[in-house]
Amino acid sequence: MSASPQKAESAPVAHPSFREASGVWLRIGLLSFGGPAGQIALMHRELVEKRRWISEARFLHALNYCMLLPGPEAQQLATYIGWLLHGWRGGVVAGVLFVLPGFFLILALAALYARHQQAEWALALFFGLKAAVLAIVVEAVVRVGRRALKTRFSLALAACAFLALFAFDAPFPLVVFAAGALGFAFPHLVAAPAHGGADDDEAGLASDSARAPASLARAAQALAIWGALWIAPFVIVAAVFGRDNVFEDIALFFSKMAVVTFGGAYAVLAYVAQQAVETFGWLAPGEMLDGLALAETTPGPLILVLTFVGFLAAWRQAPGLALDPMTAGVLGAALTTWVTFVPCFLWIFLGAPYVERLRANKKLAGALGAITAAVVGVILNLAAWFALHVLFRDVASLRLGPIALPAPALATLDAAALALAVLASAALLRFKLSVPLVLLLCAGTGVAMRYAL
Repeated sequence: MSASPQKAESAPVAHPSFREASGVWLRIGLLSFGGPAGQIALMHRELVEKRRWISEARFLHALNYCMLLPGPEAQQLATYIGWLLHGWRGGVVAGVLFVLPGFFLILALAALYARHQQAEWALALFFGLKAAVLAIVVEAVVRVGRRALKTRFSLALAACAFLALFAFDAPFPLVVFAAGALGFAFPHLVAAPAHGGADDDEAGLASDSARAPASLARAAQALAIWGALWIAPFVIVAAVFGRDNVFEDIALFFSKMAVVTFGGAYAVLAYVAQQAVETFGWLAPGEMLDGLALAETTPGPLILVLTFVGFLAAWRQAPGLALDPMTAGVLGAALTTWVTFVPCFLWIFLGAPYVERLRANKKLAGALGAITAAVVGVILNLAAWFALHVLFRDVASLRLGPIALPAPALATLDAAALALAVLASAALLRFKLSVPLVLLLCAGTGVAMRYAL
C-alpha cells in the first residue's frame, strides 16, 4: 500500500548539510517574533512543512519534552532538533543562533531605556506598550487554552493551577510538578499531545553516533561540560569582584530561575518582578512590564526580558563596583543571559538521548499534557497580575488566613489604559493582527493619548 499524501508530505527528505542548516537557524533566529507559539510555528513551517528535515511526529515529540523542562521551550526545541540533525554541534549552533540576535537587540534597547526612561516621550511610549503587553498575555491564555484544554480534567487542572497561584501564593514549580504527577498517574484523563511512534522516518536525522545515544558515559560527559560552563561565571566573578556584589546576586538568582522556570517566560515573570523590585531593589515598580514590552518587540525567547533586568541591576549598582554604568550594565546583561541559557543546553544534551527511547510512552505523554494544561492557569495568573498593575495605580493585598488576594483601589483605575488594552485585545483576538503591528499601533496611540491628556 502506498503512503498517503499527508504522510508523504511530512516525511523527512535528504539530510541537510551543516552549513545549510546553520543558515536556516540564523534565519529563524532573526525572524522569531511573536512569543513561543509564534516561534514554534515558524520552526514547524521551516523545518517540517517547507524543508521536511524532520517528521511531524519527531517534531511534536521533541516539543513535548521541551515543554516539560524549565526554561524557554522554543529555544530548547531548536537545540533538540539541531541535535537530531547534526549531533551536539548542530544543537549548539541552533540554540545559540536562536538567542543571539535577540540578545544584541534587547541589550541595545536596555541601554537606551536606562538613559532615557524618565523622558516624557519614553513615558508616553511605554504607556501604550504596557497595554499591548497585557493584551498579548490575554491572547496567549486563549491560544494555549484552546490547544491544551481538551477534557474536563485538563480544564480542572488549569483552574486549580490558577487558584493555587493567585489566591494561595503556591510556588509555581510545585504546581507544575503536581500537574505532571497527576497526568503521569492518569494519562487516560488528559488529551495528551501527540507523541511519535517507533516507525518515524529517520532519513533526515543524524547518525546515532553523532547524536550521542543514551549511556552513563555520555551523560557524565554532558554534565561535566555544561555544568562547568554554568559554574564558570561564579568563579570569574569571585576572582575579579570578590564576594557580596550585584554580579554574584545576578548569577545566583538567575541560575535558580533557570531551574524552576517551567512554562516559559510568562509563567515566571510575576515572581521575577516581585523579587527584582521588593527583595533586590533592581527595578522600580512597573519596569518589568517595560522590559517585557521591549522583549516582545525583538526576536528570540521572551525570557530575554531577564537580560533587561540584569542590565538595569548592574547599571544601578555600578558605583559600588567602581565601573562605568554602561560597562556594568553590559556585563550584567551578558551574565544573566549566560546563566539563563547554558542550563538549557545541559537539559537537552543530558536528557534528549533518554527521551528518544520514550517516544511512545503514554504515561510520559499524559504528564506532558497535564503540565501544558496547568501552564494555562499559570499564564492566566500572570495576565491577572499584569492587568492589576497596568490598569490600577494602587494595588494593596488582602489576607484571609492562607488566602492572599490583591485588592486594587478602584478609584485609581486608569480609564485610558483600560480603553487601549481593550482595543489591543480586539486587534489580536478579533482582527488577528500580528504582535509587532499591535505593539506599533499601541505605542503610537499611547503617545497620542498621553500628550492629548
